[in-house]
Amino acid sequence: MLANKIRDEARKFALKNAQDYGKADPGAVLSKVLAAEPRLRQSIKELSLLVNEVVQEVNKMSEAQVQKEFDTHAKEFEKRERETQERNANPKMELDGAVAGKFATRFPPEPNGYLQLGHAKIAWLEREFADKYKGTVALYFDDTNPENEKQEFVEEIKKDLEWLGIKFEREYYASDHMGKIYEYAGKLTEHGDAYVCMCDSEKMKKMRFAGEECEHRKQSKAENVKLLRKMLDRGFKDGEAALRLKLDMKAENTTMRDPVILRIITHEHYRQGKKYAAWPTYDFNTPIVDSLEGITDAIRSKEYELRDELDMKILDLLGLRKPRIRSIARLEVKDNITSKRKTNALIEEGKLSGYDDPRLVTIAALRRRGVQPQAIKKFVLRFGMSKTNSEVSIDMLLAENRQVIDGIARRLFLVQEPTEVRIGGMPKERKAVKLNLHPTNEMGQRESSVSDALLISGSDAKTLKPGSVFRLKDLFNVKVEKAGKKEIEAKFLGNESVDAPKFQWVDSKRKVRCELVMVGPLLVGEKFNDKSLIKMEAYAEEFVNSLEKDEIVQFERVGFYKLDDVKQKTFIAL
Repeated sequence: MLANKIRDEARKFALKNAQDYGKADPGAVLSKVLAAEPRLRQSIKELSLLVNEVVQEVNKMSEAQVQKEFDTHAKEFEKRERETQERNANPKMELDGAVAGKFATRFPPEPNGYLQLGHAKIAWLEREFADKYKGTVALYFDDTNPENEKQEFVEEIKKDLEWLGIKFEREYYASDHMGKIYEYAGKLTEHGDAYVCMCDSEKMKKMRFAGEECEHRKQSKAENVKLLRKMLDRGFKDGEAALRLKLDMKAENTTMRDPVILRIITHEHYRQGKKYAAWPTYDFNTPIVDSLEGITDAIRSKEYELRDELDMKILDLLGLRKPRIRSIARLEVKDNITSKRKTNALIEEGKLSGYDDPRLVTIAALRRRGVQPQAIKKFVLRFGMSKTNSEVSIDMLLAENRQVIDGIARRLFLVQEPTEVRIGGMPKERKAVKLNLHPTNEMGQRESSVSDALLISGSDAKTLKPGSVFRLKDLFNVKVEKAGKKEIEAKFLGNESVDAPKFQWVDSKRKVRCELVMVGPLLVGEKFNDKSLIKMEAYAEEFVNSLEKDEIVQFERVGFYKLDDVKQKTFIAL
């Protein structure tokens, strides 16, 4: 009976996944089932087989069949979505077991890339909880993978965090704890809890998957101590040896199947140089460093939940204090990527200009695009400590950002695909006009020249015909006498109040050419969207020449834009 219930639940999620993406993905469906029934983690192997079976069944169905069966569950999914939104609107900002005045957490980026929106979520949650419980947050660089880490990334991470406004009480590095980590590796080996394995990585992977022991597991303690010393003394080349924890090769939780805790990497370290050649894995150094540094509460993505058991086991074997591990859902952004590997690949292919390409959700990209720190903070904190997986739209963040910038962005005129309006009968004294820089807030005025040849947007011009009356915004009314595709002849009508459309305008003689960059979804399905960045020509009023780099303005009836390049007058859409 219980098995049938689990199968039904898996089938619902498989149908939803197939409806959203064309084909159901076993990993995505498994994550959804585990989120709904966390207790099933104890039977992960059997559950994986069941999910794979269900996904294969659903993927054999036609699109019409999937839609028909999904429709029977649509209301249930709508209800779940409403409940998720309600939880997110009022997130739980409490940590069971946390004690005021005795709270210490850490933000642990690896310096192998740039921070992205998901990092901001964890960092802000930790800062908020540290303030709530009168505790501390440390900036902890998890830097034990020399091949991918650089000082450049350390500096960029610090820059991003400073810009976000997140403050830390102290800073430390995993690589500075190598002496202690070696000491604990030696202790485990001497006690028979670890052994040196010389299987190649592919063989090790296959045997772990199959739950089979390798010949090195039977080595004596003395032999393993000798081999570990050889590892630490640079006696092996990359990949020739690894120190593995001796646990249970038949464990249901595959993380517990004799995991590697030290491996040979001879690449020079950005901080430690060539001092070390045996480097700890994340699974080994993280619990040790957390314990040594007095961390009481560690917040991390729930994708690491299966590793919680390993963390606690390592600390038990070493007799070290255990921190509380708090798991939260990973922040996934729809039609975008957060994977460093995928981001690097797109940069290398030339499809992205760099980590600050405005299509990305790295903090550098969001900053370049014009998203404000306070908008990011409000956005990420709305999810609280939820463990429910969800894919959010970047539009939610941009809507939050517009609320922040609406009161501070100066208003200007801009026209696209312009049509010239030649105005007859204009008073000779009308050479310039002063216009408010904001409709409600006191932000001063700008002066704009007014000649008898003004530009309006082509889309507005198409609505006009002889006899049409319209108002040039904040200027005066005109009447169309002749309407051509590239030019309109009109007559000055004065300032009287009339019921007529209002169009923004730019003086033809003092127009400033601008480039507008429109940002769309980075991905369509799982493929790169070749139309994710569209550049358009436009003409703005001369006041744009006084704008500084990174200034945000609102082009009326067009939208908010940030000045990205002063010389080229390139504006990125918000």
